[in-house]
Amino acid sequence: MTDFFREERLLIDGELVQASGGATYENINPATEEVIGVAADARSEDIDRAIAAARRAFDDTDWARDHSLRARCLRQLHDAFQENLDALRESYIAEVGCPINMTYGPGIDAPVESLKYYADFLEKFEWTEELGTAAPLGAGEARRWLEREAVGVVAAITAWNFPHELNLKKVGWALAAGCTVVLKGAPATPWCTLLLGKFFHENTDIPAGVINTITSSQNGIGEQLTKDPRVDMVSFTGSTATGKRILEVTAPFIKRVALELGGKSALILMDDLPGIPDIAGQAGASVCMHSGQGCAMLSRILVPKSQLDESAQKLAAAMANVKVGDPNDPETVQGPQCSADQRDRVLALIEEGIEDGARLLCGGGRPKDQPKGYYVEPTAFVAEPDSVVAQQEFFGPVQCLIGYDDEEDAIRIANNSSYGLSGGILCADIERARRVARRIRTGTMMINGGMWYGPDVPFGGYKNSGLGRENGAAGFEEFLEIKALAEPVG
Repeated sequence: MTDFFREERLLIDGELVQASGGATYENINPATEEVIGVAADARSEDIDRAIAAARRAFDDTDWARDHSLRARCLRQLHDAFQENLDALRESYIAEVGCPINMTYGPGIDAPVESLKYYADFLEKFEWTEELGTAAPLGAGEARRWLEREAVGVVAAITAWNFPHELNLKKVGWALAAGCTVVLKGAPATPWCTLLLGKFFHENTDIPAGVINTITSSQNGIGEQLTKDPRVDMVSFTGSTATGKRILEVTAPFIKRVALELGGKSALILMDDLPGIPDIAGQAGASVCMHSGQGCAMLSRILVPKSQLDESAQKLAAAMANVKVGDPNDPETVQGPQCSADQRDRVLALIEEGIEDGARLLCGGGRPKDQPKGYYVEPTAFVAEPDSVVAQQEFFGPVQCLIGYDDEEDAIRIANNSSYGLSGGILCADIERARRVARRIRTGTMMINGGMWYGPDVPFGGYKNSGLGRENGAAGFEEFLEIKALAEPVG
């Protein structure tokens, strides 16, 4: 067995430590179902120590006020990741099941490169804003200004689908703002979280307690972070159900909450587009990338009803040609689901969709040529807009083809979702494409293939897709408080 690049210890208060009682749990390769190592299995007392360390680091050090130190630490972290990319890539593929080609983008390389952007951003950011002078309420003339400062201790709770991207994005922006952080990673991908702690500890000048990295076999232990009054903000990426629970438990504390949740995004192929069936097949099969485990995946394809049957044929053919298998193979498009639980959830939803009356075009089970690993066949349906298949987020390689009558009907169907994270439109008339895109209630929209992804672009959703934004100036402001000040003139 390969000796994967790993870290098994928690980072708490500047020390790499075992979990209380030395507890560990197994880390499983989702492509082979083999145990590749273990990770620290944190307990309640570990969470408590991490929160105390972050609180002390925020209250008793100059971290929140030392912009140059924060920028230097982020650049040091970037350099440490950059120097270890090959080893990280091998470990990431084994732990996450992500196809190797995707690691060169959002899997590893893109989020690592974004660390330099966070450092540059905080150095250029206008922390003070002058408002001019005034004499309000009959008082004497005063100079007024705003100062922005860190919100405090942040509990960052992340998902397993793109763990480096999620961890580095939350931690990077929060630290750039001057916050201190307790990062709790997903149980299924612990090394991505613990390696971040290791790199901070061994390669940066970050003070003890500023960043603490926690892993546990139990998702529920994260609720301790959300309830603790010493935590000022919760930044969460994951399911909508868990996001609602976080809002419930943080409400008594009036605690800052940022939520990046689910999606059921629609791609509209407008009726003036040439070659709609072929495009429906090609675009529809893209849901198989990384096994459909992306919240912004375009998992509803909308086509004119007159071209629905031919589009269904092309989609089934495209799905049949998707390369499923070993994520280390550069030709692989679709690897395994990240865990047995996630595989079983996707299969259960497929069965529910069939029982609900959706027409299964292809797939629907486990690939016969993959006896091991948490694989699901590339699957496609033709469904009605209100069906289970069209409304539920599968988070798997499952596509849904829907027919529409006209432009207004397409807009109605695209907006007929409890989610509002992303979407896309392909149209021969660019002005028409822009007009329709503006009417879709989502946080991001792709127009004729234009890609919005980047550290400078705010990402987040409407409705059940979340609260707040990540990335860009809007995402940075999530981690800041605004203080208004005034003093007499003269």
